[in-house]
Amino acid sequence: MRHLNYNHLQYFWTVAREGSVAKAADILHLTPQTISGQIKVLEQSIGQPLFERVGRRLTMTETGRVVYSYADEIFSIGAELASTVRSNLPNVSSTLTIGVVNSIPKLIAERIIAPVMLGDPPVHVRCFESTLNQLLADLAVHKLDIVLSDQPVPRGLSIKAYDHQLGESGLSFFAPRGKARALRNRFPGSLHEAPMLLPTKNSALRRRLDDWFDTHDIAPRVAGEFDDSALLKAFGEAGAGAFAGPTAIEDEICRMYRMSVIGRTMDITERYFAISSERRLRHEAVVAITETARSDLFERSA
Repeated sequence: MRHLNYNHLQYFWTVAREGSVAKAADILHLTPQTISGQIKVLEQSIGQPLFERVGRRLTMTETGRVVYSYADEIFSIGAELASTVRSNLPNVSSTLTIGVVNSIPKLIAERIIAPVMLGDPPVHVRCFESTLNQLLADLAVHKLDIVLSDQPVPRGLSIKAYDHQLGESGLSFFAPRGKARALRNRFPGSLHEAPMLLPTKNSALRRRLDDWFDTHDIAPRVAGEFDDSALLKAFGEAGAGAFAGPTAIEDEICRMYRMSVIGRTMDITERYFAISSERRLRHEAVVAITETARSDLFERSA
């Protein structure tokens, strides 16, 4: 194979990534027959089949997996090149596409992202919220520039992704201003039998809170459980109970939800990460948000 046809390689890479010719045809706006024909030309050029059919599914051959790994690297570098060229052109607004794991408090995400939106020049930001696994899948196919997460990349995941720790925060406990003084006395024992608003049981923070309560022989009265942290805080503002939140944003929580801090702990810490498809961050906006988060947002908690 003297010369590589990158159009054919892209067709193969898209089919391998999407798992079917039909899905690839929708993305590439081509007919399935065209894509199948071009992949056959690529296979003839390479001299070996890239796919084999197992039942009704297409699976990559050993050669196909090798070619896919190279193609993934090639198109990753191409995406980086396009991003770099766009960001250096005069009078062109840079765009940053960010995935935010849905368990991250909205105020944390806003504090991380806001500096580039309000910078000079401002960066056009597009945000998408989902689970970590879904966002990592989107990152792998370059739909996202970066993923903001409260946990690192899971071990054993067959996706090329790298963690860049932004910082960590201890936990503060909040109560409505009229009830805070009584709960501040004898904290954390004052939380025993006090109404508490907690994350749902499937969250990692809830498990750590339950362990912390057990360690201190505290049995709060669970007034409500919430999957969404913003909704939980809204009920806290309405006086339904005390709740916990990251110390890094305690000033914002107190101001926005008219709460007071009743106590803090570093026994429970939340870590936050920027996850990228590249080992070394190059996108100027991504570098800016990571540096600002480390030096500003999480400096006090550290």
